[in-house]
Amino acid sequence: DKPEFANRRTTKTVDGTPFPDDWFTEDFTLAELKTLRAKERIPFNRPRNTIFDGRYKVPTFHEIVDLRARLSRELGREIGVYPETKHPTYFRGIGLPLDEPLISALRENKLDRKKAPVFVQSFEVGNLKLLNRALKVPIVQLLSAAGKPFDTPTNVTYATLSSPAGLKEIATYADGVGPAKNQIVPRDAAGNSLAPTSFVTDAHAVGLLVHPYTFRVENPFLPRELRTAPLDAPPTTDVAGFAAYSSQGGNLFGELAQFFALGVDGVFTDNPDIGVEARDDVVGEPRDR
Repeated sequence: DKPEFANRRTTKTVDGTPFPDDWFTEDFTLAELKTLRAKERIPFNRPRNTIFDGRYKVPTFHEIVDLRARLSRELGREIGVYPETKHPTYFRGIGLPLDEPLISALRENKLDRKKAPVFVQSFEVGNLKLLNRALKVPIVQLLSAAGKPFDTPTNVTYATLSSPAGLKEIATYADGVGPAKNQIVPRDAAGNSLAPTSFVTDAHAVGLLVHPYTFRVENPFLPRELRTAPLDAPPTTDVAGFAAYSSQGGNLFGELAQFFALGVDGVFTDNPDIGVEARDDVVGEPRDR
């Protein structure tokens, strides 16, 4: 929508995947990026959030860390940050490494210390090993139900890393893992929950924290048995009906309760208010936290 950036549109390959006719952060200055505004990423599922479209600038990591400090003072408790290095091999390859600036930012803000309210995560492996050597804060290996880290040999997939042997290897350089939630509670073809796997037990056996992702309240993201009626979405040709179904909230409390009962140490959720309530119900944390 911004004609002054029309000539930046191009095609690049990131981690082996071509992205045609797109825009890329490295082709803009920070000042140019600051002229952009955030928008709801999935408005079909979260139409209410669109009321905030266009209000907020794209923040830098330093601004997020400053916000963390301000909120910690205002709320009287320490707020954490959980940065992820996105596509680190790609950015290092174009001369914009992510790791060193992240290390500097944490050190400048006195957050590179044991028991600092920080986790650092990535879907790749090599940069986590580098960060583990450089930082004192916990390192988290992100995983997935499919695919592989871009920087590993062909035979090292997320499936092999999620096995007991793979988790034992992760424990040599990381403090936790962030699996997709269906690696813990799989679903059948219809979307119904299946019996839990041994993932949490296997990870805990080698000393790893478990932080699954991503828990959302809207129907399409929940297992079928926890969606609001009707259980099945209306036909996709009924656009209005499907949009209404997709944006309707289901029983996220029930899904989160199952995961906390299985022993996960934390969760990624777009609904932290529900996440805290569900955690409190299961593990008994005080309501006023």
